[in-house]
Amino acid sequence: MRRLFRLLLLAALIGGGAFWWLTRPDPLPATAFAGITGDAARGEAVYYAAGCGSCHAAPGAEGDDRQVLAGGMRFDSDFGTFIAPNISPHPEQGIGGWSLMQLANAMQRGVSPGGAHYYPAFPFGAYRKAAPQDVADLHAYLATLPPSDRASQPHEVGFPFNIRRGLGLWSLLFARDDWVLTGDLTPEVERGRYLVEALGHCGECHTPRNALGGLDHSRWLAGAPNPSGRGQIPNITPGGLNWSETEIAIYLSTGFTPDFDVVGGHMAFVVQNYARLPDEDRAAVAAYLKQVPAVE
Repeated sequence: MRRLFRLLLLAALIGGGAFWWLTRPDPLPATAFAGITGDAARGEAVYYAAGCGSCHAAPGAEGDDRQVLAGGMRFDSDFGTFIAPNISPHPEQGIGGWSLMQLANAMQRGVSPGGAHYYPAFPFGAYRKAAPQDVADLHAYLATLPPSDRASQPHEVGFPFNIRRGLGLWSLLFARDDWVLTGDLTPEVERGRYLVEALGHCGECHTPRNALGGLDHSRWLAGAPNPSGRGQIPNITPGGLNWSETEIAIYLSTGFTPDFDVVGGHMAFVVQNYARLPDEDRAAVAAYLKQVPAVE
C-alpha cells in the first residue's frame, strides 16, 4: 500500500507539473514590437475594423458616448456570462497605464499584464494574426479616447470555467496562426481575408463551435446558434449568402439588405464601424466572402 501510494503521488506530481507547463501563459517575444511606433491617425481605422467600441462601449451608449469604452456590455454563452471590461485610457480603471507590449499580449496572446489568461470571449484568437503596426497604431489611438472611471465588473462564470489556468490548454488546442482561406489570392482578397479573419474577427460569431468552444474551421462562416439563445447567426459563405459583391459592400455601408430589410442586433454595430472604412475595404470583404468554401 505504501508503494502504491508513492506511485500515485508521483503520478499526480508529474501530471500536475505537465498541466502547469502546458497551461502556462505564452506571451510575445520581448522584441516583437522593437522599432515600431504607433500612429493614432492610422489607428482610428484599425479601431473601427477591429470593432473595439462594439463590445466595450457602455450598454445603450449612442453617438459620441460610444467612444467612451467604459465596458459593461454582457455576453451570454454556454460557459457563463462575460462582461466587457473598461478599456478606456483611465490610468486605474481602464488601460491607460498599459504599454504597447501589454496591449499586444492581451490582443494576440490572451495574456493580461499580470500574467493571467483572458477568456476567449475576447477574440485574441483572431487578433493574433493582426499586423504589429496595426496593433501599435491602435494602441496610440486608444490613448486619445475619453477616460472613464467606471470599474470593470467580474465575469459571471462558474466552476470549472472560473479556473483561468485551464484557459492555457484551450489556447494550446484552438488558437492558431494560419489563415483559413489559402491559395493564390489576389491582393483584394488578401485584404478581405485580413479584415475578416483577423481584425474583424467575423468567424467568432459566424462559425459554429465544438463542445469546448473552439471554432469548427471545417464549417468556416457557416452560421452558428446565437450564444444568447435567441435565433441563429447566419451562414455567410456562398452556400448561404447569395448576394453579389456589390450588394455585400452596400450592406456593410448602409445596413440595407438587397430585400430592403435593415440590419439588426449586434451586427448593426459592425455596419456602423465598416461604414467608416474606405470603399476598398468593404469591397475586399465582399470579394473574400465570395472565395471562402461554400457550406450549404
